[in-house]
Amino acid sequence: MKKIALEEHFLTPDFEEYWAPSVANVDPAIYGRLHAQLTDFGGLRLDAMDRAGIERSVLSLSGPGVQREPDTAVARRKASEGNDALAREIEKRPGRYSGFAHLPMQDPVAAADELERCVRGLGFCGAMINGHTNGEYLDEARFDAFWERVEEIGAPIYLHPADPVSSYPGIAGCPALKRAMWEWTVETGSHALRLVFGGVFDRFPGVRLVLGHLGETLPYLLWRFDSRARIYGMKLQGRPSEYIREHLFVTTSGMCAKEPLRCAMSALGAGHVMFSVDYPFESAGEAASFIENAPLGEEERTDVCFRGAERLLGLAAGCGEGYGSEESAAWM
Repeated sequence: MKKIALEEHFLTPDFEEYWAPSVANVDPAIYGRLHAQLTDFGGLRLDAMDRAGIERSVLSLSGPGVQREPDTAVARRKASEGNDALAREIEKRPGRYSGFAHLPMQDPVAAADELERCVRGLGFCGAMINGHTNGEYLDEARFDAFWERVEEIGAPIYLHPADPVSSYPGIAGCPALKRAMWEWTVETGSHALRLVFGGVFDRFPGVRLVLGHLGETLPYLLWRFDSRARIYGMKLQGRPSEYIREHLFVTTSGMCAKEPLRCAMSALGAGHVMFSVDYPFESAGEAASFIENAPLGEEERTDVCFRGAERLLGLAAGCGEGYGSEESAAWM
């Protein structure tokens, strides 16, 4: 079965300094392999896609990128340059690659302008935001100008993990729980919940959010979110679970297990669960084998493998051109 993969990373030389700290403790041999795969847009990547049956990869800059940059002007310039570099690679293989924009969130209006340029001018599918930007989270009021434009454009935003501002005290003394093991899940799931409880989806009901790793544990906790919201008197127009079911889409990136897959599909619906690898940090072959053999009906498998991505990203009409079409509007 053909597949579209949504969380597939790349790296260019101008962004290596931002990426390096997140892999500082990685074995040098593994680091070398990851670097070679991230910086390749040809044989290595395409061969992995072909062997896994991945027809199209939506490429995104390996984080945190300019979201760690303290100089706003530098962030604006380098984000634009990075997006232009990705556009040039997509132009070489438009049938295989699409793109998520990288945004200078230090300046919400500039980030909105760059998103619009990338979607409407370069044909990108949306954007990937790597968590907080220098300690600022996306539910804060100053980002409303950004979310207003996101809603207007109609493009989804993929919220990707990043290191927290400071390490959680609960994992102090246990380095095994750092980063991808557990820390990033807590950080990213909490960030997504800030959008829910901060009223972002009340203010901008057309916004659609994508999370990797089958939703960073949120699909397991819908009942409890509703229960505690009542106890604590949360003032939202709907129940927390309603916002998550309506606005949240998740991918299988880095999660090759049938139990969380079944939970996410039961909680959110098959159309809200989509295939991804998290290349090159996960194996494309393992991810493909998992989804091809997962205990799903064929209609469910089709939704997960490619149909959900086609509809969410407007790919059936051409990435970027699909927004506003009847097919895409059904998801708004």
